[in-house]
Amino acid sequence: MSSDIEIARRATFKPIQEIGEKLGITNEQLIPFGHDKAKLSMGCVESAKQQSQGRLILVTAMSPTPAGEGKTTTSVGLTDGLNRIGRKALVCLREPSLGPCFGMKGGAAGGGYAQVVPMEEINLHFTGDFHAIGAAHNLLSAMIDNHIYWHNEMKFDSRRVAWRRVVDMNDRALRQITASLGGVSNGFPRESGFDITVASEVMAIFCLAENLEDLHNRLGAIIAGYTRKRAPICARDLAADGSMAVLLKDALRPNLVQTLENNPALIHGGPFANIAHGCNSVIATKTGLGLADYVVTEAGFGADLGAEKFFNIKCRKSGLQPDAVVIVATIRALKYHGGIARDKLSEPNVRAVEKGLENLDKHVRNVGQFGVPAVVGINGFESDVEEELNCVRAFCLTLGIEAIPCTHWADGGAGAEELAHKVAEIADSGQAQFRTSYEDSLTLWEKARTIARSLYGAEDIIADKKVRQQFSQLEEDGFGRLPVCMAKTQYSFSTDPGLLGAPQGHMVPIREVRLAAGAGFIVAICGDIMTMPGLPRVPAANRIRIGDDGQVEGLF
Repeated sequence: MSSDIEIARRATFKPIQEIGEKLGITNEQLIPFGHDKAKLSMGCVESAKQQSQGRLILVTAMSPTPAGEGKTTTSVGLTDGLNRIGRKALVCLREPSLGPCFGMKGGAAGGGYAQVVPMEEINLHFTGDFHAIGAAHNLLSAMIDNHIYWHNEMKFDSRRVAWRRVVDMNDRALRQITASLGGVSNGFPRESGFDITVASEVMAIFCLAENLEDLHNRLGAIIAGYTRKRAPICARDLAADGSMAVLLKDALRPNLVQTLENNPALIHGGPFANIAHGCNSVIATKTGLGLADYVVTEAGFGADLGAEKFFNIKCRKSGLQPDAVVIVATIRALKYHGGIARDKLSEPNVRAVEKGLENLDKHVRNVGQFGVPAVVGINGFESDVEEELNCVRAFCLTLGIEAIPCTHWADGGAGAEELAHKVAEIADSGQAQFRTSYEDSLTLWEKARTIARSLYGAEDIIADKKVRQQFSQLEEDGFGRLPVCMAKTQYSFSTDPGLLGAPQGHMVPIREVRLAAGAGFIVAICGDIMTMPGLPRVPAANRIRIGDDGQVEGLF
């Protein structure tokens, strides 16, 4: 059986200009990066936003497992399936981060015969967007320390510098550092640390900004730190916002590539969903809606994380109105949540599937809270048996939705045609009555509690006195109407990654609160989740190399 990377290398690419033509994009509106990828001009973006808007379809999933769920694969397969049944569709995806590519996950461009290409470039450096985001973030870091070094007119309290540095790599040694050592010429020593680039507030701003002006304004609102009197100091106070925007100007243009079946894909931005808001850029999504009749987009990890943030943050901020949701499940993942060891997942076990359905059940009910109709897509594996599939189908019918088996990994768009027909039917039906799960007027504490109780099945949230005071102080400072972005493990509804299924009555501990004033949300860091991941015992980087034929090996 061919590997994902072998399938991708056998792809027949069309010139990126031909992909653009499918969407009515002229050559003048494309900024090519070679023959198979391009950025859209901002003129194209603004023109597309003025067009009638297509249907927006969110792809989310049950809680992820080591068995894999295939959310990106399903997003690509569904897009190809929609085009096969005569619908004009494109897929909007996040850009992969180098951290997981070289860490635990490997590549993130779909799989099998449902991939976006050129796969290697998309996973490694693509068009340089992440490098621009990291540079803009770290420019502000450098300007903060430089300001403190040269007389500190803003009266920064070096103990209250709120801006850490970032790097797009999993590096646990950088979580907590001491900076500016080495003598007088190197500045004033202070504690600091690094986050991964995809957790940067600049990444969140990049993905929520509507245009260059909005980007500039949001960058200026970043709170870099505080004075001894606890007055905030913003990026615009340091005159950093202009130069940061310059670094991001070209990156803000969405990237156009293609699927293996030569259908258009916009890949732009990439915040993690367990530690950030987990959605591709608003600019790419809105551009797509003006170019195609159906836009398929994904949100990271399970519906408790990515979908919740898509609805409560991205849609709230942008005014997007989703028309349908696909919840991806696999028989293997259901068995894993049913207590079966990873090396036994290929063995038929209907009882384990039945037990694992409690996890899918919770995700289906969660999505229902947002008023958007859903369908379950069962991403197929060769080991699936009909009795197991029938079990899932029957269970979903009791919830009032359909479960449709798909074989897009093996068969491309042809394997997702049934799902495509159902999704188009739902999206066109006008059933969606989208709503967020809390009002802006709720207190920040109550917003976090609402998410924990209604979406995680928790009894309550807990925090020490210092964290509770942070919530209160943020409200006093005028940030009480912002949404809350919960940073939590993706593997469980709880903050314990080993607690599978659909646990009830657990407590969600919040250990830290961060203000993302430019992005426009509050980050509540829960349990042991880290905003700088570490590499696993055996990282994917160990098997990635350049082969004798000059090709990259081990990425997929």
